[in-house]
Amino acid sequence: MNTSLYEIEVQDATGQTVSLNDYAGEVLVIVNTASKCGLVKQLGDLQQLHDKYADQGVKVLGFPCDQFNNQEFADQQETMQFCQRNYGVTFPMFQKIDVNGPAEHRLYTYLKQQQGGLLSSNIKWNFTKFLVDREGRVVKRFAPVDSIQTIEKTLARYV
Repeated sequence: MNTSLYEIEVQDATGQTVSLNDYAGEVLVIVNTASKCGLVKQLGDLQQLHDKYADQGVKVLGFPCDQFNNQEFADQQETMQFCQRNYGVTFPMFQKIDVNGPAEHRLYTYLKQQQGGLLSSNIKWNFTKFLVDREGRVVKRFAPVDSIQTIEKTLARYV
């Protein structure tokens, strides 16, 4: 197990390796996204949250995931274009990953170890969100249907 979130590396939308240490000292909202999901409108809400708090050191990090009813484009470029064109997404988006199962990305293994879910720590659907404080502690897990207002109320304590 990782001793710190900041030891984990991910691939950005272009396939470049990025260390989460690059986000040390910032408040993070980490979310698994899916372009064809009924909850996709949350991308716009997440962008508003990102815009509102960006100058206070808050970053939304989006991780496309195709594990729930194949609701993500196969092509990374298509995902990026969709998110930008339809929801104005400018917050960092990354390569498509698995959030459960044998190919689960280390990031989600770590997040789920820090904040398990109800009955099971598995991610149950798209748009599950994790709030990380400035010290890299995973302080809250939000269900896919939790509103951005609910998230913002908790986020405000860490800004």
